[in-house]
Amino acid sequence: MSFISGKYNRLTPYTPGEQPKDRKYIKLNTNESPYPPSKNAIKNACEAAKDVMLYSDPQCFKLRQALADRYGVDKDCIICGNGSDDILNFAFSAFCDDKTPAVFADITYGFYPVFAEYNRVPYRIIPLNDDFTVTPSDYYNAKGTVFIANPNAPTGIALRRAQIEEIIKRNPDNVVVTDEAYVDFGAESCVPLTKKYKNLLITQTFSKSRSLAGARLGFGIADPALINDLNTVRYSTNPYNVNSMTLAAGIGSLEDQKYTDENCEKIIKTRQITAGSLKKLGFYVTDSCANFLFAKHESLDGEYIYEQLRERGVLVRHFSAPRIKDYNRITVGSKEQMEALISALEEIIGRRI
Repeated sequence: MSFISGKYNRLTPYTPGEQPKDRKYIKLNTNESPYPPSKNAIKNACEAAKDVMLYSDPQCFKLRQALADRYGVDKDCIICGNGSDDILNFAFSAFCDDKTPAVFADITYGFYPVFAEYNRVPYRIIPLNDDFTVTPSDYYNAKGTVFIANPNAPTGIALRRAQIEEIIKRNPDNVVVTDEAYVDFGAESCVPLTKKYKNLLITQTFSKSRSLAGARLGFGIADPALINDLNTVRYSTNPYNVNSMTLAAGIGSLEDQKYTDENCEKIIKTRQITAGSLKKLGFYVTDSCANFLFAKHESLDGEYIYEQLRERGVLVRHFSAPRIKDYNRITVGSKEQMEALISALEEIIGRRI
């Protein structure tokens, strides 16, 4: 017997990437960083643990100030959350309703339709092109709140800042949310545009480039009026949504910007080398600006490759949606992890580079 409210009868929850416990895997399925958090992030989190008998700061004051200094905006333009998913959920709640649907692509971050269903708001899906690119004009005068992952997931393909600016300009009466979870790996951030447009919300995360996926920390940048709207939702649900240790770790990470930049450079270089190796093995690989690759083989089924890799102790992410069932999303790990991936694929495919 289920006691869940009937209002959630249609809700299909988001499916997280596998976190198996049956054996040790090379984990290339959830876009985590292969590198540990910065030393200051760890040090700050340990120090903050001494005071966890107290509530965390609901205003996230020190972290917001550190983010403001990093991104050149006022701290009143920033909201912090339990991962960027928290901010995205607030946006679906605050900026969508029966008269203002959510608008997003058919192949994109899987949480968007879940957030729409959870918040009981209508949504309109716009198909990507055959090559998985976005046509910006498809989002002009969208008559709804636009959600664009840039770079997109799971394809890794990015729009230029000028293209997103045109979408913002063509939707003056609605909010445009640009989800920049992977922006530090080669795409153009639209944060500078928040000073120019009052209808733009940027979301980012500490999970990917800053190696803090387990800490759960994200943030949004927008005009103060939009931030106030989001805080109305936040303070009506969970004002203590970021714990003290995570706040401290976030500040420490921002203090170690050079470490973050160096890790991103290593991941970008490894991504380029791995993409080249995959192509030599007969894979088509999208032009990724993220910390993952999206690839399909010229003759082998995507699910078969996923299963064969899993048997060999390498986890990647396979999706069952018809348009992308032949593809696998492969997180860019360390140089050694990617060499192990290629070695396993050589064995599966039956040829060496």
